[in-house]
Amino acid sequence: MRLENCFNFHDFRRLAKQRLPGPIFNYIDGAADDETTYRRNTAAFEDCDLLPSILRGVGDVDMSVTVMGQKLATPFYCSPTALQRLFHHDGERAVAAAAGKFGTMFGVSSLGTVSLEEARRISQGPQAYQFYFHKDRGLNREMMARAKQAGVNVMMLTVDSITGGNRERDKRTGFAIPFKLTIAGMAQFAMKPAWGINYLTHEKFRLPQLDTHVDMGGGVMSISRYFTEMLDPSMTWDDVAKMVAEWGGQFCLKGVMTAEDARRAADIGCTGVILSNHGGRQLDGSRTGFDQLAEVVEAAGDKLDVLMDGGVQRGTHVLKALALGAKAVGLGRYYLFPLAAAGQPGVERALENLRVEIERAMKLMGKTQVSELSRADLRFR
Repeated sequence: MRLENCFNFHDFRRLAKQRLPGPIFNYIDGAADDETTYRRNTAAFEDCDLLPSILRGVGDVDMSVTVMGQKLATPFYCSPTALQRLFHHDGERAVAAAAGKFGTMFGVSSLGTVSLEEARRISQGPQAYQFYFHKDRGLNREMMARAKQAGVNVMMLTVDSITGGNRERDKRTGFAIPFKLTIAGMAQFAMKPAWGINYLTHEKFRLPQLDTHVDMGGGVMSISRYFTEMLDPSMTWDDVAKMVAEWGGQFCLKGVMTAEDARRAADIGCTGVILSNHGGRQLDGSRTGFDQLAEVVEAAGDKLDVLMDGGVQRGTHVLKALALGAKAVGLGRYYLFPLAAAGQPGVERALENLRVEIERAMKLMGKTQVSELSRADLRFR
């Protein structure tokens, strides 16, 4: 399959599977336990139907939205994801450049493979920084200060990853950073020698946000030990409230799933929440962001911007989320498979596909701007 023949999420997924060694493909594609929540994330959209209005004189469509004070040209953004240079040597550079071209927000992860500062130089669009809460409070302050210095617009604290999920695909292949491959995993790498040549002929893989804490070669700490030893599962609302006050700007919690938690986020000064189950990679059997959206939007009122991610594969999925009150929708695997398949051109093609789908769907719905979408446009089965 060639890039020009990729018209949807499934096409990019197939192309990525052709090019990546099995352990790396399964790291992107896999989820926790029986992967029930992963599957449900997309299936949830199929339980909801759009109800189009006709003869509304639809000409030009304005897809722009404002999210936590940031103007986005599209109602979707590139969520922060880890380890991107494992999938393609350009990693976050490709994603930042593509997001900038489309005038939308992109996020850099604490486990990102390009520095906050370099990503900021690549794109003039809004930038978010996803970080974890560490036992070392000094490290937390240091990370926020660095983000502010780099010009980050939105801080995203991930609250659903105080410990790692049970990702059995990774266990079977031995995928880890540093690599600890099983015989089966090594055999899958041997079947894709082009990936190995590419990996070895480009700059050394590193985690610039955590260079002094996590090492790729066994010097300081592996990523698995990072989650089990450095992150603080005892964090409380009081801890987060102090961080929100110290940041003094746009601050959202990623991984909120209940109306009560959304209200508490507003009470401590957060300006947004992201409904997310981490792509099904943490607690299998958890509710989907889309299923919880109406409830949380109602609870948040005008106190918070509510976003969601998980399972988005089509423009109509985005429209359904917007109609339920989401300010914007985050993409993860949707751009990771294109990144793995073709780097920046792949990401750009995927984002353009989604932009065109949304524009077409809005016209078919009789809407000229996002604010015209409402729950009256939906029917649930």
